[in-house]
Amino acid sequence: MILQAGTMLQDRYEILEKIGSGGMSDVYKAKCHKLNRLVAIKVLKEEFTSDATFVSKFKMEGQAAAGLSHPNIVNIYDVVDEGELHFIVMELVEGITLKNYITKKGHLDVKEAIGIAIQVAQGIEAAHEQHIIHRDIKPQNMLISMDGKVKVADFGIARAVSSQTMNATVVGTVHYISPEQARGGYSDERSDIYSFGITLFEMVTGRVPFEGDNTVTVALAHLEDPLPLPSSYNPDVFPSFERIILKCTEKKPENRYANAGQVISDLRRALLDPDDEEIGKRPDSPLSSTRPITQKELEIIQERSQKPKTERDRGEIDVINLDRRGPESRDTGRRDAGRQDAGHGQGGHKNRDEATQIEKIFTILGLIAAIVVVVAAIVFFTRLGGAFNGTSEPETTAAASETGETDSEETEDDSGEEEATLSQREVRMPLLVGDTLEAAEEKLNGADLRIRVQMEESEDVPENVVIAQEIEAGSVISRYSVVNVTVSSGSNQVDLSSQNLTEMTLDNAVRLLEGLGLHTTVVEEASETEEAGNIIRFEPADRAPAGSTVTLYVSTGPAVQTVAVPPLEGQPGDAVVGLLDAVGLVNGQVDEEYSSTVPEGHVISQGIGAGEQVEPGTAVDYTLSLGPKPAEKQFIGSLQESYPLMVSYGPGAGSSEIQIILRLKQNVNGQDVYTRLTDIRSYSSDTILDIDFDRIRGADGVTTGEVEIVDLTNNVVLKSYNVTFQEVEVTE
Repeated sequence: MILQAGTMLQDRYEILEKIGSGGMSDVYKAKCHKLNRLVAIKVLKEEFTSDATFVSKFKMEGQAAAGLSHPNIVNIYDVVDEGELHFIVMELVEGITLKNYITKKGHLDVKEAIGIAIQVAQGIEAAHEQHIIHRDIKPQNMLISMDGKVKVADFGIARAVSSQTMNATVVGTVHYISPEQARGGYSDERSDIYSFGITLFEMVTGRVPFEGDNTVTVALAHLEDPLPLPSSYNPDVFPSFERIILKCTEKKPENRYANAGQVISDLRRALLDPDDEEIGKRPDSPLSSTRPITQKELEIIQERSQKPKTERDRGEIDVINLDRRGPESRDTGRRDAGRQDAGHGQGGHKNRDEATQIEKIFTILGLIAAIVVVVAAIVFFTRLGGAFNGTSEPETTAAASETGETDSEETEDDSGEEEATLSQREVRMPLLVGDTLEAAEEKLNGADLRIRVQMEESEDVPENVVIAQEIEAGSVISRYSVVNVTVSSGSNQVDLSSQNLTEMTLDNAVRLLEGLGLHTTVVEEASETEEAGNIIRFEPADRAPAGSTVTLYVSTGPAVQTVAVPPLEGQPGDAVVGLLDAVGLVNGQVDEEYSSTVPEGHVISQGIGAGEQVEPGTAVDYTLSLGPKPAEKQFIGSLQESYPLMVSYGPGAGSSEIQIILRLKQNVNGQDVYTRLTDIRSYSSDTILDIDFDRIRGADGVTTGEVEIVDLTNNVVLKSYNVTFQEVEVTE
């Protein structure tokens, strides 16, 4: 049933308009006349009202979320049955979904994404504290209000967690689904954290990590495929935030964050210190330590080596029936899995866990054996090379120890201390100082590290050679980290003393300096020894950085006698000639202009200031007053408005900066004429512009116009206001 505008529910909720639709319900904007506020009403679709299961599930949504009260969760006000209508009354959030916001921007700035993510995680944490799991975390269920507040909405498949409901099978949207939800198994708070991690990935990359032709393909990717690195799509994603995403989206729940509070803590740390290597760090890989094999484990290894793998041994993917076999094969697998589970019960699960654990142990043993062989080969050939080179065995061994070129899991130095091996996510920082930039990049690429270059001028280090590295050589750092490296751009100093500037003409000296990347300024100076036009000296006298200014002092010849210009301002015009003639100066160009302060016929200003020294015979210009300007008619308008920039840029864009001007647009003789009303200014996009003009002068004879707010950064008009102009008399 589609509700029409004006429909009243419960004699208090007036339907205003339909604002959305989902798989199970339609959403309407309504007014609560009892409390005089706007609300959102979610109405169960008619095709589901006859299904008691759907009705119960729909009502459970409201009942589960009604007890939640948090700034980052959409509030539930009421759950109502009215005849065949079943609806939930909730808080109306005026704004945009996070999904639409990401689509609009392409992808979010990392710091903006963290700000939004913290708010979402706070809402999820509040729900988890009340033992409510959302199970459908995705950008479509996150609303950004006009004031920048982010709220989690639509607890459509949330269930109150208890010992009776912990194993409920609930599957969310497949692009954000956790592996355990995909296999229809146990899900808890960490399932929400996985979906939240996928949402973080989409925020900073503008895409979901796994795509496919159908839902089965996408679900399999969540189960089997490694998550792509967000930085491969957006290089601006810094390593600490990337590690947070990777930890949220670990395939095994036990490897993820234990709760939303831990995620919030790491997000805040990443916002304050993006280079913190401890953020999102996983525990050491199990390969970093070994333990003895029990007799039972050895028997299992021997038994498994004597028989082929069964379908059950291929891993849990066959149990969930999401493999790439045909429909009939999947159905058969589902029936076989059911029979096996029914026959074995808990014992079957236990055997699979033991088998998986033994496979890991078997892999470790193989790796250890391979490493021992490699180390033995290195030692053998090193000693063999030493024999040919006349080097004794102790010296060869010491050299190998000093360079550290061994890949064994555990080695002992001369003191007998054990050196811990690197985990699969760690590498050792190479020495870059003294290398060329190309060589440094090659070293870092070989170690799965990325380079961030900062150029720095150096008088000592040749151009394109590494001066310094932020991380000390030999340090253990996370794989795929970004390494800050300072590279020499060479010296930009120009040796002026060797250019023979004082022996050149001024024009040649200027051309030479500009060709060397310098600017010039010329200062004239009287000189008794240098002819006019010759360069007397220059500053700086030795070296100058490229792009700086060199001052050239040029001779004007011997000093000449000068006279002081008399003060003319305020003097009558007929007295000026006599004043100039008295000191040997002549009358120059005479201009006239209106003045409300200087009497008619008197001097308003003079071209050469009073008291300045000039040569005799110099002409002095001055301006005479015409008296007050006659009254004239002007067209004047006014405007007082305020405009929140957030309306145009969204509430999450507070960190961005834009350049804005205000201008007047009028149609004059059939053409648009623009008049600037303000200078160009920079504003953050969460600023509220106060527009206050008491007197806007328009074009003569034009009575209408528009004041436009113009975004110069993106070359768009954000808002325009109509202004009416009236003719008034203006006098100066």
